[in-house]
Amino acid sequence: MNGWALFALWLLPGCLSFHRGAMPGEPATATFAELDGVRVRYLDRGQGPAVLLVHGFASSLETWASVIPELEKRHRVLALDLKGFGWTDRPEGDYSPPAQARLLLELMRKLEVDRAAVVGHSYGASVALALALEAPEKVSQLALYDAFVYEEQLSTFFHWARAPGVGEALFALFYDQRPDERLSVAFHDKRLVAEQLAEDVERAMARPGTKAAALAAVRGMDFRAVEERYRRLAQPALLLWGREDVVTPPSIGERLSRELPRSKLVVYPRCGHFPMLEAAAASTAELARFLEVTP
Repeated sequence: MNGWALFALWLLPGCLSFHRGAMPGEPATATFAELDGVRVRYLDRGQGPAVLLVHGFASSLETWASVIPELEKRHRVLALDLKGFGWTDRPEGDYSPPAQARLLLELMRKLEVDRAAVVGHSYGASVALALALEAPEKVSQLALYDAFVYEEQLSTFFHWARAPGVGEALFALFYDQRPDERLSVAFHDKRLVAEQLAEDVERAMARPGTKAAALAAVRGMDFRAVEERYRRLAQPALLLWGREDVVTPPSIGERLSRELPRSKLVVYPRCGHFPMLEAAAASTAELARFLEVTP
């Protein structure tokens, strides 16, 4: 980006607004909890050892729609919309992975869950790791899909967004543009990017406070401060990866597998950034087997 382009961005309106409270179109059946002043949407299904599901950036608990029915046969399954995403509040404040992890702890306390296996996808994996680092006694196992957890994974767009004023302009202009093209990049099988999915993502991005919250989440991705600590984690870890993932390539999974002392990496062919969708049967079966083994 040249100097003139930067100057033009500075001239654009840079104020993005946050939002608290119910939003238009909120599902009538959704369940909410007030956690540390944030109205958080969550679900709680099944009985047995607890499993906590954490979605990725610009996503929601619907990411796990194909996984939950299988897990709830033998487990108590918890899932939530992280702060700033889905139907959860978008208040001003800290959106870093440790801050999101503290919301997970609050949900566990509210639901009287002492310990859980934590499953994270993409950015949600950084939240899962932050929870394990902050409260290792609360995390029995880790399962991470195509984890977004290192500084080297941040795009140029994300790096530019960290600059005051520039980030506001970038997100105001570009964050909600061409969701169908962005989704297409995340899938190996482009047929999975149906018109309905693109429309659902577009509607989610239009909810009040979304751009401000997404920018705050990007600015909270200071992985340099934590990535050297991953080696300290003692929990068994399962890494599930798409071989054709161009968002978080398998080389990231190989690095993370080397750094997590008790990890196993499983890579699925003809699969992009969403193994729970493109390799649904195989990855969910692998996850279920992993969760059946008591650490």
